[in-house]
Amino acid sequence: MAKTAKKTISKQMAETPAAPKRKAALKKKQGARLLTAMIAQPGPDAGVLDRLYDVVASRKGADPSVSHSARLLSRGTAKIAQKFGEEAVECLIEAVRGDKKALIGESADVLYHLMVMWVDADVAPGEVWAELQRREGVSGIAEKAARPARLAIAAEVRTRKIP
Repeated sequence: MAKTAKKTISKQMAETPAAPKRKAALKKKQGARLLTAMIAQPGPDAGVLDRLYDVVASRKGADPSVSHSARLLSRGTAKIAQKFGEEAVECLIEAVRGDKKALIGESADVLYHLMVMWVDADVAPGEVWAELQRREGVSGIAEKAARPARLAIAAEVRTRKIP
């Protein structure tokens, strides 16, 4: 519940020596107002990622001359990965610079290119959401320690991931 709603409830309860039923009714009324306000003015949500994925997936096999996503997908996994990496680096640069507006824009670019990579690799967002949900509430240190050591092979060069 929002701080202002809690303050209002506390103030109203302090001013009137109400019975527990009155307090519960007041809390319910304030909660209903807050919920109504939230529903009346919906903001952006993570569902946009699922919709973006669906759009990118619909471009697979489409004419590359009319769709940026189709063009990226037609160029293959290596080019898709390269573009994702470029966008990730640009995102990191803006984070280090402290430019919030640019970081938001570059973050959107990273998420878009991630969706293109998922479509190319036939990874559905639900599979990633399920993995995130599996990890929820687990210490990052414990989760990472439980993973098997893997080698990344890129262009015939073997490197180890930094722990």
